[in-house]
Amino acid sequence: MRVLMTGAKGFVGRNLSVSLPEHELLLYDVDTDPALLDGFCGEADFVFHLAGVNRPADPKEFMEGNFGFTSVLLGKLRKHNNNCPIVLSSSVQAALDNPYGQSKRAGEELLRSYGADTGAKVYIYRLPNLFGKWCRPNYNSAVATFCHNIARGLPVMVSDPDTELTLAYIDDVIDEFKRALIGAPSGITTHTASLGHIVGLLTGFRESRGLLSVPDLNDPFTKKLHAAYLSYLPENDFAYPLRMNEDSRGSFTEILRTEHHGQFSVNVTKPGVTKGNHWHHTKNEKFVVVSGSGVMRFRLVGGSEVIEYPVSGKRPEVVDIPPGYTHSLENTGDTDLITFIWASECYDPDHPDTVFSEV
Repeated sequence: MRVLMTGAKGFVGRNLSVSLPEHELLLYDVDTDPALLDGFCGEADFVFHLAGVNRPADPKEFMEGNFGFTSVLLGKLRKHNNNCPIVLSSSVQAALDNPYGQSKRAGEELLRSYGADTGAKVYIYRLPNLFGKWCRPNYNSAVATFCHNIARGLPVMVSDPDTELTLAYIDDVIDEFKRALIGAPSGITTHTASLGHIVGLLTGFRESRGLLSVPDLNDPFTKKLHAAYLSYLPENDFAYPLRMNEDSRGSFTEILRTEHHGQFSVNVTKPGVTKGNHWHHTKNEKFVVVSGSGVMRFRLVGGSEVIEYPVSGKRPEVVDIPPGYTHSLENTGDTDLITFIWASECYDPDHPDTVFSEV
């Protein structure tokens, strides 16, 4: 399908254009040769009209950009008798009586009339505040500005933290536009959050590195905001250090601590070294050797039989560590034995649930 997209280099257009690899895209933006638009309107099988003006130097440019260009676009489609479906990216501000809202409302009315006259399917979306990757900070998105500043340790200004925003995540918008493309629109998921809540979450995301934590990604809005925040990290700040606890036996490094899903760590055991020789009442673990070779040994507390499990990075498998079994891990190879470990609870020195006992 040949898809004409105006405003192709904008926030929505950029995300949409990379999401339609199976289609031939006719991309149009402010720096495109205007002569190309006529040909695009003759070829298109579907139109995403995303272009618009939202921060002009002169308020009269609102009407010129949001109504005037829509009129030009529809005129060229009429010229070619092209009654293909059209999606219009409008704004919730179309309900307001300000220059921007008036211009958006005028564009909507023009498109509705066009659809009634030609029989073309028209889809009009009054988008709320949008957020997500590639949204421009310090422009017209508070969330983008908050993400950008907080990721860099810069201050953010919030006059009233109780002010609530209705927001849509860019991927949800794109998913809906793709449904419209096949004639099956169903609406865009939105979220409501206060400015104070948003800033609090973003601040927590920044602090999570030092705490080795992750947010509660079971909450859909938190999950989407977290993804958006990460896209604003400075390119020289993707990595952050971990504390490696080293001794003559090797090392142990915590990677991630979660509130409800335990702790993730990496353990390095030197050749000939045995680690462990302890058991747990309730804590349980999963071990995965990713490099080197060794043997895991288990003994039921109070019993005498020793169970052995050979482990190797050449044959990765998960070994469960059940409560009530003392266990050890010996490096039987001649290189470091590297093991990825999940524990059902984060280590608490006041309540370690670790009882030392030789296997």
